[in-house]
Amino acid sequence: MTSALFSPIKLADLELPNRIAVSPMCQYSADDGVGTDWHMTHLGMLANSGASLLVVEATHVERRGRITHGCLGLYSDDCEAALHRIVHHCHRIGTAKLAIQLAHAGRKASTQRPWEGAKPLSDSEDPWLTIGPSAVPFGPGWHTPRAMTEDDMARVTAAFTDAAKRSLRIGFDAIELHFAHGYLLHSFLSPLANKRNDEYGGSFEGRMRFPLQVVKSVRAAVPKGFPLGARITGTDWVEGGLTIDDAVATGKVLKAAGLDYIDVSSGNITPDSRWPSDPGFNVPAAERVQREAG
Repeated sequence: MTSALFSPIKLADLELPNRIAVSPMCQYSADDGVGTDWHMTHLGMLANSGASLLVVEATHVERRGRITHGCLGLYSDDCEAALHRIVHHCHRIGTAKLAIQLAHAGRKASTQRPWEGAKPLSDSEDPWLTIGPSAVPFGPGWHTPRAMTEDDMARVTAAFTDAAKRSLRIGFDAIELHFAHGYLLHSFLSPLANKRNDEYGGSFEGRMRFPLQVVKSVRAAVPKGFPLGARITGTDWVEGGLTIDDAVATGKVLKAAGLDYIDVSSGNITPDSRWPSDPGFNVPAAERVQREAG
């Protein structure tokens, strides 16, 4: 009996021998954004797991875009050098191709590591100012982000683009943009977080304007044929939030902007997000995006 799971697939010009991919998993073990021997061991093991694609954890394009003090970054030469060493090691000893997920935590930044409580950093824990589409905190007791200006958007767009260029120099095989889990790009898309009344809020087109600006800038920096994708939200699982219809619309816009693949996740836009626990609960959203957005 054969399974599609073990059949080859192409992402742009990248050929993969099977459809098993290791999703990005935050390790909270970086040193001021710089990868460590922990990442060398963790990713080196997974590079030999039999999966054809290994996606490195959410890697933040700004120091203040990190979720925690332990999150991985790609915003400095030190960050780049460490990841170059790790990726070269994984390519040398493993079989998997390596992708990187570029991210900015937005209003969910400046928090404790999970084993420290996963709460917003206190004044004694070296917190930093968070940013987002609006001055609306993630939840009660969370830092109130500063609503981003157009200058902020230009800076963050440049940071994503610079991180993509660093990813190419490092030798990654694919790049994924993080549009999910309540982080910056997702928060612009979701009406639960984006309360702006300018051209970057309101309608779906307005809320998509800044994320699309990031996509177009990164796509222009990444050669045609090199896989560029996004992890998007299938649904916010909260009344008044994004729905599967929005995921389909997002998929259509991102495909038109030149992205090669979509990875569908969901939830985490507010502390009230609650999703099913049954296996494959994101599959119906992914299936609709694939069928209707192509």
